[in-house]
Amino acid sequence: MQQTNALVSSSDLEAQSFDRTRTNDRVFFGGIAWVLSVTVLAGFSRTYYFNDFVADPFPLSPLMHLHGAVYSAWMLLLVLQTTLIARGRVRLHRRLGIAGCVIAASMVVLGIAVAVTRTADGVTADRGVPPLVFLAVPLVGMLVFAALFAAAVLLRRNAAAHKRLVILATLEMVTAAVARLPVVETWGPLGFFGVIDVFVIALLAYDLASLRRVHPATLWGGLFFVLSQPLGLV
Repeated sequence: MQQTNALVSSSDLEAQSFDRTRTNDRVFFGGIAWVLSVTVLAGFSRTYYFNDFVADPFPLSPLMHLHGAVYSAWMLLLVLQTTLIARGRVRLHRRLGIAGCVIAASMVVLGIAVAVTRTADGVTADRGVPPLVFLAVPLVGMLVFAALFAAAVLLRRNAAAHKRLVILATLEMVTAAVARLPVVETWGPLGFFGVIDVFVIALLAYDLASLRRVHPATLWGGLFFVLSQPLGLV
């Protein structure tokens, strides 16, 4: 009888621990999706979202409008997907995952197209960086995003790995928004890379607090993400 009670008690504790972890995941990953979305809104407020209301509007081509719309759709989908998981709508979450794959593929194509066309127009010349040198940064970024998202898709049945890799892939996209924040934009590449890496540190800290270890997806995906930054600069 005592042994049976002990087994029941152990089972209850495991169930409570699982529920607590799931609740914490919903709060953390839902929260980070919102923070990243707000960061994108703030970073591109002057050159895209509220561009028509600034004193010196940034010239936006049809390609850049499409680029901005697709990247915005990704951020909206990220918030929606984390919300669906928080509400237990897993089936709808999986169906919308197909849309996520289409958007992600479009982002890579559009990201490369915008980077190449802006470089051809010499847009980066006024930053003191040769256009062809600066072109390496977005091209490496597209490679990193594609690799991390592809890994997230391959590991979609592993929820813990999947959600971490999606966030890391999104961080690559949000780096451009961080680089345009009013204060951060004066710090140069080391500054905005440092700011975006704070999110990686937050993911590491969350793993240690919730799992008592660093999840492999966070470890290897985070290393790949962080090490790609000096590679792009080199």
